[in-house]
Amino acid sequence: MKRRTFLHAGASASLLGALPRFARAADFDPRPGPWRYFDVTTRINVLRPSGVTRAWVPLPSLNSNFQRVIGNSWADSSPQVKVVSDPKYGAQMVYAEWPAATGRPQLAITSRVATRNRAVDFSKPDPAIRLGPADARFNTAPTALIPTDGIVRKTALQIVRDEKTELGKARAIYQWIVDNTFRDPKVQGCGTGDIRFMLESGDLGGKCADLNALYVGLARAVGLAARDVYGVRVAKSAFGYKSLGAGSPDITKAQHCRADVFVDGYGWVPVDPADVRKVVLEEPPGKLALDNPKVVAARKTLFGHWEMNWMAYNTAHDIKLPGSSGPVIPFLMYPQAETAKGRLDPLDPADFRYTITARELAA
Repeated sequence: MKRRTFLHAGASASLLGALPRFARAADFDPRPGPWRYFDVTTRINVLRPSGVTRAWVPLPSLNSNFQRVIGNSWADSSPQVKVVSDPKYGAQMVYAEWPAATGRPQLAITSRVATRNRAVDFSKPDPAIRLGPADARFNTAPTALIPTDGIVRKTALQIVRDEKTELGKARAIYQWIVDNTFRDPKVQGCGTGDIRFMLESGDLGGKCADLNALYVGLARAVGLAARDVYGVRVAKSAFGYKSLGAGSPDITKAQHCRADVFVDGYGWVPVDPADVRKVVLEEPPGKLALDNPKVVAARKTLFGHWEMNWMAYNTAHDIKLPGSSGPVIPFLMYPQAETAKGRLDPLDPADFRYTITARELAA
């Protein structure tokens, strides 16, 4: 096995991260504070290789005021491992390739990141904060599963018909998602984000990649720049929400998609209506009413705040994996692999198995 030292992807920082305090859900008010540091390790195994085997593992690609990517390292059984990027969005991933008859392909990648909470102060707009025309066009464009015409635009116009400001429109769409959708535990993984199907069928159930994609599509349909942000939860919530954190160091099934909407005067505003519906369904004792205090607190907080017990991978859609002859994927939040027989299902451990673990670094 070859071992690679950390490749620095951002500014280096002290590893003396402050440990979270644990509070009541009623105090759900994440604010920027000290940076916290995490090592997130993804281990993959292709159990039944056939011919040439390839794998793509997402890396944290966002450097911002809420996340710093410190570096990545790996140990592998492949003669070819490198970091590649999606050319449109800049989503980074490790690409590995194993020739035929090389045994069971394996790969272990560790990413080190620093995170801190996000919060927008809506009482202090700054007229100088505006999105440039190119970025506005980019973040209002449709994607394969997030159209901005037809029933999507019709629905969005109905939602914002009484709103005159960008902030009012952004908030109205958020409230509509919370009121009209539901988290469906039967949906595999995080969902697919096919919002036209959701609206045309009237089935507004799903998981985070569905409900937050619906937010993004409705926002884009009325001219608000918005984006999905794909990632994974890395720690427990410091505010008493069992449903909004990783329950253990094993975060293999803790993937979570969030959303951002750009509002002039405030910049990128973090939102997460899908997590409000997750609180409704999953927060003990379960199936809470919308007027339950925990739900009310989450609803208030998750427009304008993110608790950063979560690591962001990327904001990419419709990704053609570099070096692959397989189909485009709607987003990159799970490891991917393919053999001579074709693309493997990242949610089916029969052929392709992976684990993801997180470890917080402290003094």
